[in-house]
Amino acid sequence: MILTDVAKNLRRQTTTSGEGNFLFAQVPPSSYSVRVEQSGFRLAEVPDLVLHVNDQSSMRIELRLAAREESVVVRDEVPLVGESPAVGTVVNRQFIENQPLNGRSFQTLVELSPGVTLTPATLPAAGQFSVNGQRTSSNYFTVDGVSGNFGSTASVTLYESAGGSIPSYSALGTTSSLASVDAVQEFSIQTSTYAPEFGRQPGGQVSIVTRSGNNNLHGSAFDYLRNSALDANNFFANANGLAKSAERQNDFGFTLGGPVLIPKVYRGRDRTFFFVSYEGLRVRQPFVTSPLQVPSLNARKNATGAIGDILNAFPLPTGPPLSNDPTTAAYIGSFSNPQSLNATSLRADHSFGEKLSFFGRYNHAPSEDRQRARFCAASCVADLTYGVDTATLGATWLASPRLSNDARFNFSRS
Repeated sequence: MILTDVAKNLRRQTTTSGEGNFLFAQVPPSSYSVRVEQSGFRLAEVPDLVLHVNDQSSMRIELRLAAREESVVVRDEVPLVGESPAVGTVVNRQFIENQPLNGRSFQTLVELSPGVTLTPATLPAAGQFSVNGQRTSSNYFTVDGVSGNFGSTASVTLYESAGGSIPSYSALGTTSSLASVDAVQEFSIQTSTYAPEFGRQPGGQVSIVTRSGNNNLHGSAFDYLRNSALDANNFFANANGLAKSAERQNDFGFTLGGPVLIPKVYRGRDRTFFFVSYEGLRVRQPFVTSPLQVPSLNARKNATGAIGDILNAFPLPTGPPLSNDPTTAAYIGSFSNPQSLNATSLRADHSFGEKLSFFGRYNHAPSEDRQRARFCAASCVADLTYGVDTATLGATWLASPRLSNDARFNFSRS
């Protein structure tokens, strides 16, 4: 039996047992074709066999006796039977590309899996999502088989991030720091009855696989735009007679992947591939404060000396004096918070044949979020600056149909 990756032309070969059973282990997500040959039987071929991340599937292939002229039997559909008892959802590349993702992050797609509930951000917790009633800090992320839980969150106190074991989100709260949407091949989220290899955290198990190049040079460029000229004013700003704050969002970048053409002795085509991606984000996010108390106009007028200087340092009130305290008045402010992100990743794959293959990936994703009135006065600006770097090396060795070894080495910094 021969299993061939259609895009990379990489082949794996195995022999069935006496009962006709066969096994291909450590198969990365891709589109494959299966070719079966046996003396005295017609050659059988199964094209367009799609395998996803964490798939454990079985299939039955029927061989027919050969006639005088052997022919290829092509079956349009051979059903794959899932063997894993895990409850989960796989989101592939085609689905991601056809969804209008708010913020260009795939957290909203996680909600498609059963048992997932989105949770708001609070002072102690960054929010995100809860799986089967577990805490939001109980979810475990992996990227290309290594942990994505090595980060912390920005807060006045550490709370759930004290152990540095939560997913390393960007300063904007997105997964772009781990892998940009355009650099993701597919991901799965398992919510219950998953295998023992998925340990460490009791919540959802999110497995992300990044894209790699193939024999065809391909790429893309994009720019997603938002502007206050296309939007209405904030409801609370309108209600308090405040002008529309500036809203700007430009999410831009590119991807490029293909074969590495190196000297013939290494056979770059069908052997070595690269994939590079970049995503830049520049945002000015409108924000309206909750009602605050500032000195009233009468209080400022009656104060003298240093007390007057202190009271006049507060912003002018936007509402009348409060009935229970005429010396104070309501203030509601409207402004825009700047945010930025730069996520760059490079991946290389190389195969030494049917039995040994390597890959390496480096990701650099600094981000920044400057927030006014973050748990403090409107004159206070919180500078949330993040730096995320990950480097991963992986090797897969198929020693025999009964013995395989898959190794990962990773360095991550947040």
